[in-house]
Amino acid sequence: MTDTHDQIAGLLLAAGGGRRLGGRPKALLTHRGRPLVEHAVGVLRAGGCGPVHVVLGARADEVRERAELGGCVVVENPDWAEGMGSSLRVGLASLAGTGARAALVSLVDQPGIGGAAVTRVLDGYRDGNSLVSAAYDGMRGHPVLFGSAHWAGIAASATGDRGARAYLGAHEEAITLVECGDVAEPYDIDTEADLGHLE
Repeated sequence: MTDTHDQIAGLLLAAGGGRRLGGRPKALLTHRGRPLVEHAVGVLRAGGCGPVHVVLGARADEVRERAELGGCVVVENPDWAEGMGSSLRVGLASLAGTGARAALVSLVDQPGIGGAAVTRVLDGYRDGNSLVSAAYDGMRGHPVLFGSAHWAGIAASATGDRGARAYLGAHEEAITLVECGDVAEPYDIDTEADLGHLE
């Protein structure tokens, strides 16, 4: 792990309530014998992130109880039901004053994205103005790295379930795309049918 990577925080968005999964929070789904949120934290660490901040929401107390999140900064989003945008705002706010130069944002419900993709995106970091995104066959996906110069703008535009989409769309020319299709699969665990991806 490089000194630069030490200054890039992993930011895991894990607050959703799993509405299309019958109200089962995705953070608590079982993957390889442990809660999915625990797996996702491990991926960020394996990929080389320094500190890891985790945003919880739905059944947060139960997630804290069942998942091993030692060493993480765990923050709760009381407005998680409003969508991913509110969790992104809470997560970025938790990084203020920490000395982090960038945030690498990942989603709890994408277990097909492992440490190799995280490392590739981290390696695209240059400075606080960096915007780096994993790409799959040229299409932008997760994880995404936001240099600290962008945090205020992202927080101001993050609403509903759009997250940083509007901000990234407005700054398309500044994004460095890093192809990850050979090392990761960007599927989401959204519906009952998707549960077959879990191990």
